[in-house]
Amino acid sequence: MIALSAVDAYLAELAEQRRQSPHTISNYGRDLRRLVMLAGELPLSDVRLHHVRRFIGQLHAQGLSGRSIARLLSAWRGFFSWLGQHDAVPANPCEGLRPPKSPKHLPNALLVDEAARLLDPVDEGDSVLAARDIAMSELFYSSGLRLAELAALDCDALDSALHEGEIRVLGKRSKMRLVPVGSKAREALAAWAQVRGSLAGPEETALFVGQRGRRLGQRMIQLRLSRQAQLAGLSRHVHPHMLRHSFASHVLQSSGDLRAVQEMLGHASITSTQVYTHLDFQHLAKIYDSAHPRAKR
Repeated sequence: MIALSAVDAYLAELAEQRRQSPHTISNYGRDLRRLVMLAGELPLSDVRLHHVRRFIGQLHAQGLSGRSIARLLSAWRGFFSWLGQHDAVPANPCEGLRPPKSPKHLPNALLVDEAARLLDPVDEGDSVLAARDIAMSELFYSSGLRLAELAALDCDALDSALHEGEIRVLGKRSKMRLVPVGSKAREALAAWAQVRGSLAGPEETALFVGQRGRRLGQRMIQLRLSRQAQLAGLSRHVHPHMLRHSFASHVLQSSGDLRAVQEMLGHASITSTQVYTHLDFQHLAKIYDSAHPRAKR
């Protein structure tokens, strides 16, 4: 099918020339295949603005959120722009098109005492795995890392974390940033470094490894964190991004420095970080409701 071959060529160029991550390429591929499916027998060169509007309407009616549709439109817009550069379409039918609005959902963060309970070591029988899991959780919470960023860390991050109190991580769009590592996280990493050799293969460079001695995958990191939360007696599902949200929210509550939080999170725009000011306001509103005489019934 001509449309799918064009999609494959576009994705190959993204991967080779624009240094997009495999995760981003996979997402683009899924979004563009959806476009081809919606177009059906209609050639991409004949897709116009009213067609794209209809596609969006169909997806929105199926329950797809405005945020998800915005991501789809971004992928489609880039693809049609590329097709235009190759004279395969007369114009970009996605240009100027906006996704439907959807309600904003605030990030789901742990309370400070919940974070403390999560990071309090629990005797689970295997001290090596426990040391590894606590080190991962402490690093998530201490430095606000994304799941992919933590999974990609190599052992050279240990020296920087333990001796300089910071590590370099490769974030979205292949951007490198420097993030701090707190004292508790450094202690946990030092404890893991002492026992890592009992799991890691002789040539393995990954900082966090599984029982087979190889780099720990993202899915397993998620499962281990969820298990750790259960052992700590937390009643809700805890995932790596919740610890990133907790890091941002708690640092902002303490410092009020939005720009510093933006830099540590690796957000390209301050708008992405500003959502935590709403989360912080919710926290303050709860304190007000419980403490102010005029707020009490």
